[in-house]
Amino acid sequence: MGVPALFRWLSNKYPKIISPVIEEQPYEVNGEVIPVDTTKPNPNGEETDNLYLDMNGIVHPCTHPEGKPPPANEQEMMLEIFRYTDRVVNMVRPRKLLMIAVDGVAPRAKMNQQRSRRFRSAQEARENDQKKEEFQKLLVKQNAAKGIDPDKDIKEQVIQKTWDSNVITPGTPFMDILSASLRYWISYKLNTDPAWEKMKIIISDATVPGEGEHKVMNFIRSQRQDPSHDPNTRHVLYGLDADLIMLGLATHEPHFRVLREDVFFQESRPRTCRLCGQPGHKAEECRGEAKEKNGEFDEKQKAAPLKPFIWLNVSVLREYLAVELQVPQQRFPFDLERALDDWVFMCFFVGNDFLPHLPSLDIKENAIDLLISIWRENIPLMDDYVTKDGIVNFNHAQLILNGLGKQEDGIFRRRRQAEERKAANEQRRKEEEKARNAERSQKRRRSSPDYTAGEAGLSAPPAKGRKSGEGFIASTEVTLITPSRGHLDKETRQLTHSMVVNRSAIYKANEANKSAAAALKSQLLKGKVPTNAETETTNSEIPSGEEESLETSPSVLGKRKVEDLTDADNGTPGRDSPVAAGPAKPSDELPPDTVRLWESGYTERYYEQKFHVDPSNVEFRYQVARSYAEGLQWVLLYYMQGCPSWTWYYPYHYAPFAADFVDIGSMKPSFEKGKPFRPFEQLMGVLPASSNHAIPEIFHDLMSDPNSEIIDFYPEDFPVDLNGKKFAWQGVVLLPFIDETRLLAAMEKKYPLLSADEHARNTVGTDVLLISDQHPLYQELAANFYSKKQSTSKFALDMRVSEGLAGKVERDDNHIPHSSLDPPYDVDMPSLDENRSMMVNYEIPKSTHLHKSMLLRGVRFAPPALDQGDISAVRNKSRFNGRGGFRPNNGGGRGGNQYNQYNAPRPGMNDRANPFAAHLDPSFVPPPQGGASGWAPPAGGSGYSRGPPPPPRGGSHGYQNQPQGYNQSGYYGQDNSYQRGQNQYNYSAPPADYNQQGYYNAQRGGGGNRGDSRGYNNNRGGYQSQSRGGYNSRRSDGYDRY
Repeated sequence: MGVPALFRWLSNKYPKIISPVIEEQPYEVNGEVIPVDTTKPNPNGEETDNLYLDMNGIVHPCTHPEGKPPPANEQEMMLEIFRYTDRVVNMVRPRKLLMIAVDGVAPRAKMNQQRSRRFRSAQEARENDQKKEEFQKLLVKQNAAKGIDPDKDIKEQVIQKTWDSNVITPGTPFMDILSASLRYWISYKLNTDPAWEKMKIIISDATVPGEGEHKVMNFIRSQRQDPSHDPNTRHVLYGLDADLIMLGLATHEPHFRVLREDVFFQESRPRTCRLCGQPGHKAEECRGEAKEKNGEFDEKQKAAPLKPFIWLNVSVLREYLAVELQVPQQRFPFDLERALDDWVFMCFFVGNDFLPHLPSLDIKENAIDLLISIWRENIPLMDDYVTKDGIVNFNHAQLILNGLGKQEDGIFRRRRQAEERKAANEQRRKEEEKARNAERSQKRRRSSPDYTAGEAGLSAPPAKGRKSGEGFIASTEVTLITPSRGHLDKETRQLTHSMVVNRSAIYKANEANKSAAAALKSQLLKGKVPTNAETETTNSEIPSGEEESLETSPSVLGKRKVEDLTDADNGTPGRDSPVAAGPAKPSDELPPDTVRLWESGYTERYYEQKFHVDPSNVEFRYQVARSYAEGLQWVLLYYMQGCPSWTWYYPYHYAPFAADFVDIGSMKPSFEKGKPFRPFEQLMGVLPASSNHAIPEIFHDLMSDPNSEIIDFYPEDFPVDLNGKKFAWQGVVLLPFIDETRLLAAMEKKYPLLSADEHARNTVGTDVLLISDQHPLYQELAANFYSKKQSTSKFALDMRVSEGLAGKVERDDNHIPHSSLDPPYDVDMPSLDENRSMMVNYEIPKSTHLHKSMLLRGVRFAPPALDQGDISAVRNKSRFNGRGGFRPNNGGGRGGNQYNQYNAPRPGMNDRANPFAAHLDPSFVPPPQGGASGWAPPAGGSGYSRGPPPPPRGGSHGYQNQPQGYNQSGYYGQDNSYQRGQNQYNYSAPPADYNQQGYYNAQRGGGGNRGDSRGYNNNRGGYQSQSRGGYNSRRSDGYDRY
């Protein structure tokens, strides 16, 4: 996902959002392994209702892991996926629902990024395979020189050809295997694991369009719109993508956690040779020999400890942001849910999967803090938030971009100054290290016998392979001898002494003369791709006087830091993590930065060199900025409401400057919904020609024939613009954008030639629901689909029977109840004579209106996780955040700054009804029309509760309305014309009861008990209210219409 290093930044700034996962492990008794009983309470102290798996975050590390050999074949990969998934489910222990979401066909906006990654990945794989072939030839030659049969054990010594992880794309045979394997394994668990008997499992495989995490978001939004939905459902989402955090906030479900591996965990491992990776010797003793057997049967070493997992608590992050996003002197009521949407929106400027980040913003330079500072400075000037239910108010967005544009020049200059300081410090360290090495070398030469003999006037003959006056360089490999008294003559002892004091030089000589095949093998085992220059190193290349300087210069492509690895590329290590594939270059030999953002005139140079347009064409800059602003609207809708268009994409490789956003306030973006690509069309759009094995053969000539009408879509070599960065994986892959019309026209001619199996892989599938015969829903499904009165039509689930699951189900003709259960594709798993689970097709409820950015009535909160010290620290940072951040007016005298202070909740108040939405409380009464409304916080002590605090009790109605507070009209109180005028997003008109009767309002005279969901009025289509309007409104119809 899109914001590199976001997780590291969040965990550093808001430390309490992270907590370790307590994981119970199986134990052994008398040689028998006792599994963990997951029917018992969760050891983490909190039970979970629903667990969602972003399955690609499991498939990638299981199929091409880092730090250990990959599975030998696809069957072993499936077993690894089963084990990993079972571990995740065991630590979370969902009690109601498990949803497995595999990436399907992505929106066109995402395909451009997928295309760049897969082309670069294929290029890396091709280079790796070439090196491995070279290694095999060298290995045969080495074995022949040693008198070993050249063909003996070659297969054991040669690493297998790189498995192409590009097949983890919808439409490939591998994804078919994955889908069938998951269905089998889920059915097996439902039959054999007591902890699974009461769970409902939804599988959304690669045949269902959409990214995995966004399928999960669509499901959560669909359940929230049902009147019987429990607002206190506890959700856990597993995945490695950084955007899962923002998606969790965008659901507005307060009981939400993200589960992920602790990628920063440093496990302790036994020391091994850094060249060949084998234990038992050091690097200077390595001879590049083949691996020796461990015991009689070559037993494997003890497995490395499992990497621990951590929780990211979205509820705690909400507490932090509730403090940070409250702005004194705000002209409209504070609404945490709306403020959270603004925070998510501003993160998109720093990075996302669909738009390049603005040049002036880098999260490592605290870009998000800068944006928050600008937002806080401008909030008192606005009459509403920047966003509302996924719709951007571009007049307000213009203010944010204007504030950033004013600071761009200074940002670029400070960045350059920081880079120069870093380079100067690095150069100074290198020079100091070189001087220390020279001094050490000089001392060693003085202490050697040859140096002593020279000082005495004796002419000692130079050692073989060494010229007089030069550093010690051996032309043949020298064996180190451990000196001992009594059995060595004088000459040998002198030679040994010389070798000991010149140990570093001898080590260098041995390294230079070591077998080229062994060196290549060791580098391959470590995942490094050596160059010809590295494999042809000779003794003459070892500089004298620098024997101890083992530091290597950074490669242009370079290895990635763990935080960048997990956050920048969707958290999928392996193929998506390119390593060095070219000669290493020192940092001072990198291509010059000709744009020079730190010098005047950078705007003209930027557009001339990156976009290849006339620098005087100012209108083009505004065009790029408007396209980018349109993209921001697309991304926000994608996160908040679902995919607004399957065909839209940003048509440039680079982002504009913030100063180029001029007059965007009048923009009214609209999107054509369109249709997603079919699986083979996406494969042809994102895969390079070298991955054509994953595509039906009839399409191969379109990718490789020089006369193909779309051959220009598949270049073998392509430029990578470092764009001011140090490593190529940070650069911009300059591939031509796919012309959808040309691609589909070329493929249409080939479709009649597809086989029946290929046709099946190219169709759109459906989600499936699996349950055990122990679940209450089983009997209802059996009666509808497999009894004498069976029905073939879809029917809606009763949430009382389904235990909280809304949607429609339909019979799956491929499922036969009580038949045998056999593993597919020779996967090494047991068979069952009788399958007691049931599988049906499942349809997520379709939304008929915008998803509201609000908490639902009846939410109960846990005690706050932040104490007063945490709150004060956040407030102190947010008040004076960044240069020129908003500084509130100070009160005179001893009063200090006049900030609103809130009292901590009273004992027993933590489980009260939703404190963020006083208008939803059954005892709430609106103020008289025409008068002031809302609630003013009491003067006096400070404290904190989540969001605006519960209003004080008083009178017969429960709440007293004072000036300043929830004075709202329309959805949230601001009857702004931009809401009606700008929304061109094509949703069908909301039902009458949504607008006319207050869809999210509490019923007159009650409406349900606070703290549970039993009070929802199912007959009126939603949440009915005492007041005629929606949120203590001045309008009688409740909500603005779109």
